[in-house]
Amino acid sequence: MRVFMVFLLTLCAFGNYSLSAEETQDSNQTLRILAYNIRHGRGMDDKIDIERIANVISKTNADLVALQEVDKNCNRSGNQDIAALLGEMLGMEHRFEKLMDYDGGDYGLAILSRFPVLDSKRHEFPDTAKSLFAMEVMVIPEGYSEPVSFLSIHNDWRDEGLRVRQVEALLSGLKERTGPVILSGDFNTLPDGASLALLLEAGWKMLEKEGDKVTFPADVPDREIDFFFILNFPDITTHHVVIEEKVASDHRPIYAEIVLNE
Repeated sequence: MRVFMVFLLTLCAFGNYSLSAEETQDSNQTLRILAYNIRHGRGMDDKIDIERIANVISKTNADLVALQEVDKNCNRSGNQDIAALLGEMLGMEHRFEKLMDYDGGDYGLAILSRFPVLDSKRHEFPDTAKSLFAMEVMVIPEGYSEPVSFLSIHNDWRDEGLRVRQVEALLSGLKERTGPVILSGDFNTLPDGASLALLLEAGWKMLEKEGDKVTFPADVPDREIDFFFILNFPDITTHHVVIEEKVASDHRPIYAEIVLNE
């Protein structure tokens, strides 16, 4: 009952977008995750506002955050190290992986964590998909007896065949994993896409969203392209929603709670 009440508070709070950390306090059996394509902090109002992104994340009280389209010292976003800045604002560890040089700085993926990061890894995609990659960190959340792998991914937006090759490469890189794995981010395909079907065929579980499922574009969303997938988890209960944030980025963030069943 307590877990249900926590999630109900969270779900209601996202509706009016006011959530305090105290409202989401629960036993250490609940892992809170967020995935957010932040478009280098540029909102639908065309303003760069990293503090606004931090505020969106803070209201969820997330333990792990997968970020896509992150700038580091790029001119267009005010020469700011966005991952480091968000980590400082939120009191979280950060990791950044560069995709390419861009506008005087670097552009890539990032992960924020409330837990100490034990290790990190970059998953390169093949030459046919060299434009993008996935990044992984390993942490031990409270209540877990073994490390959990948490990944941020941003798949190609142009071609499903390319996305299929990207997922094939990722599955190859993760095939030896026996511990819990969470794959999070902007997959740039719909739920019935062939690239997502590969994950399902490999035994991954897509977390089902409750309520509105569409995530892009943020102001008037009409498609679902941001997802969480999990693998090798013990007996759990999950709750998953899209946060109704219309301005801070061109994507709406997705939030989930993974509850270990005692």
